[in-house]
Amino acid sequence: MAPIQKMYQDGNVAILHGVGYENSPRSHFRSMDIWHTCEPDTLGTEGWLARVVRDIDPNKDNVVTAVSMGPSLFRALVGPGVPVATVENINSYGMLTGLTPEEKLSRVLSRYRRMYSPAIGTGPVMDYLGQTGLDALKGADILSAAPANYSSDIEYADTSVGNKLKGIAQVHLAGLGSRVFYLDHSGFDTHADQVSTHARLWTEVSTAIRDFFDDLEAHDAADNVVMFLFSEFGRRVYDNGGGTDHGAGGVCLVIGESVRGGQYGEYPSTRPADLDQGDLVPATDFRSVYTTLVEDWMRLDPVSVVGGNFEKPEFILK
Repeated sequence: MAPIQKMYQDGNVAILHGVGYENSPRSHFRSMDIWHTCEPDTLGTEGWLARVVRDIDPNKDNVVTAVSMGPSLFRALVGPGVPVATVENINSYGMLTGLTPEEKLSRVLSRYRRMYSPAIGTGPVMDYLGQTGLDALKGADILSAAPANYSSDIEYADTSVGNKLKGIAQVHLAGLGSRVFYLDHSGFDTHADQVSTHARLWTEVSTAIRDFFDDLEAHDAADNVVMFLFSEFGRRVYDNGGGTDHGAGGVCLVIGESVRGGQYGEYPSTRPADLDQGDLVPATDFRSVYTTLVEDWMRLDPVSVVGGNFEKPEFILK
């Protein structure tokens, strides 16, 4: 993590300890659902970032306000009537990009538009499907210009997270009005072979993050970007012989020029008597962290996004 260590020394990384919520189920699916929806006690119906996007662009004037980098849409961005561009590879993003010649592609896309349009106004399900189809077509047209207008001296490592962050840099630098980006990097569920796996994963992640911010800084575009990293739960305190199992209290990182670097929250006690079934006890509610991001960074009302009032850690410069 040397690249992130250097950013931390420069005062641009906040480390938040003991983040989580009460009664962690230690289930990937349920825990991710809670983090995505801010609903630890009930089954949430929409993502917290979908609420953010709705507040940023209530009239849906820009279908690429939010961009989900990956093969599928992340639940944090899912909400009724909230358009999100889901992009697996920005360089080949678009509808039927392999179709040639251009005249044939134009005819086919025109048919798609005529197919989606009549669905709107014939019921809520068809409204949703029709609008989603039209938004996807429009988003593909808008984002397809990003790689062509991008030039950089930064050579990103050819890793999954590196390629995703390069794609985000391309869209951000294109000035398309995109405000929220989301990506993931999996493999941290280290029940076995933890030492070597973590070494590889954190090398990939920290290198990609440093490349990303170097790219933005070279284009004078880093001052309005904050990156937030989280995992759905921490790892168990005691190892299982080769790795660690699902835990509760975890750590989050916030990175950027507008971040007040340092460490926040008390590190949870590791005394055996203080553990919860062998796990660190969360001391900071994850919704407190979201509150800071929504209110101090995005300048929005956090209550409707996170579902209540939470004391926020002050890791954003004002």
